[in-house]
Amino acid sequence: MTILAQSVQLAFRIAIVWAAGILLAVAVRALLPDQMGITLYGRQSTLFVPFSRMGFWTCILAALVVTVLIVFRAMAADIGWDTLR
Repeated sequence: MTILAQSVQLAFRIAIVWAAGILLAVAVRALLPDQMGITLYGRQSTLFVPFSRMGFWTCILAALVVTVLIVFRAMAADIGWDTLR
């Protein structure tokens, strides 16, 4: 497979992962209520973090991690590290 074909395949994989992550994050944010969440207590103030925000950022972080793993695997394959195949 040529370098161009591998690059295009890698770009499509990353695009699919991000699209799925964004769709999942939007679905989580829409399904979870904003009134329910965790209250973090500090010495001078409190911080309310709704479950919908936690789910949204968890999905975005998961898409970012998968993207990094895909890019790392592609880079390792380019340098000839065949144990990942």
